[in-house]
Amino acid sequence: MFEGYGWDKGAAFERVQTPRRSARVAINATVQLRRPGQYAYCARVLDLSQHGCRLEFVELPVLDERVWVRVAGLEPIEASVCWTLGHVAGLEFGKTIHPAVLDMVLARLRGD
Repeated sequence: MFEGYGWDKGAAFERVQTPRRSARVAINATVQLRRPGQYAYCARVLDLSQHGCRLEFVELPVLDERVWVRVAGLEPIEASVCWTLGHVAGLEFGKTIHPAVLDMVLARLRGD
């Protein structure tokens, strides 16, 4: 069904079919992204929730790869790659973001 669409099969398809633990909020903003053994660079975040986010990558990530996402003013958040579709990937945070902190992060990213 997803042949030719760039889906990383296996966990990616199952993850899409699993209900989400928290609502995602669509956003178009920039965060710092760091991959193991590399310098941090700017990445576009497409949506964000308490449990993870969807990012646009410059280089293709692999499933279960560990990365660190940093929003200005916050400590880096460790996350793992859950699925990929081309240069876009879904990340699951190692620690859940508190709802009040998520509201603050979204306000910062929107420039409120």
